[in-house]
Amino acid sequence: MSRKKVSIIGAGNVGAKATYYIAEKVIADLVMVDIAEGTTRAKALDFLHAGPLRRYDGPIRGTTDYAEIAGSDVVVITAGLARRPGMDRMDLLKANAEIVKTASLNTARYAPNATVIVVSNPLDVMCHVALRATGFAIRRVVGMAGILDSTRFRYFVAEELGCALSAVHAMVLGGHGDQMVPLPRFTTVGGIPITELMAPATVARLVDRTRNGGAEIVGYLKTGSAYYAPAAAAAEMVEAILTDRKHFAPCAAYLRGEYGIEDLFIGVPVILGRNGIEKIVELELTEEEKQGLRASADAVRKGVDDLNTFFRAT
Repeated sequence: MSRKKVSIIGAGNVGAKATYYIAEKVIADLVMVDIAEGTTRAKALDFLHAGPLRRYDGPIRGTTDYAEIAGSDVVVITAGLARRPGMDRMDLLKANAEIVKTASLNTARYAPNATVIVVSNPLDVMCHVALRATGFAIRRVVGMAGILDSTRFRYFVAEELGCALSAVHAMVLGGHGDQMVPLPRFTTVGGIPITELMAPATVARLVDRTRNGGAEIVGYLKTGSAYYAPAAAAAEMVEAILTDRKHFAPCAAYLRGEYGIEDLFIGVPVILGRNGIEKIVELELTEEEKQGLRASADAVRKGVDDLNTFFRAT
């Protein structure tokens, strides 16, 4: 049986760390592509040196040549500028749209059967760039955001209750930004909703911290953004697709009427497997939750409108 192959476009903090996490799963050969040839080759070689100690031995290549992604089963697009303090996610649009477009066009050229995982920000809008540029079926383009936002919510809940992280399961819908929609009713500890374990004010505080989890890290770093958790989230998605695990998790998916939303990438629960997004799961939401999701969708749609304006002008 032939080995699986995963290519990571962008060898910055997120891309390099995602490569490392995927290598440790020992499920695929890996290729990193970046314009910084020396850095990319150096990181790939450094990862290989760590292999005997971390017990992985699959090939890891660093290159500037997109042709080397040929035959990839999954392509992870992390390339782009990081968000800086005071920078709204949508401010990144003009800077990153062309980068993601180039990566997507090359993916379509060299890896036409791949599933694409988009990590570049503003994430939901960049999914539209990838879908248009690749021309792939909508199930084969998916955004990473929901798993990252949910794992942050899980950590904040576990920290508050002093319980094991593994006991907490969380659900966060909507766009990957300030108007994401954490769902306390579907966030549980040992199967018990956190609404039964915490005061409403505590739940509201954790919801707010989840919405601002990325900005909190940006504020500390000053000159960069989070990368360990985003990379781990991307690696989780890669594993689910390569192993056909039928993983249930929130991801940015293209909706065609689900949740009353048309023609938009937004975070919703999905089943991830060999074919990418194998199913979109529709939860029964309260009216308040529906309003939150609609508001989040409106914010993403504005970004898509800005994207359309940008491409018409170029």
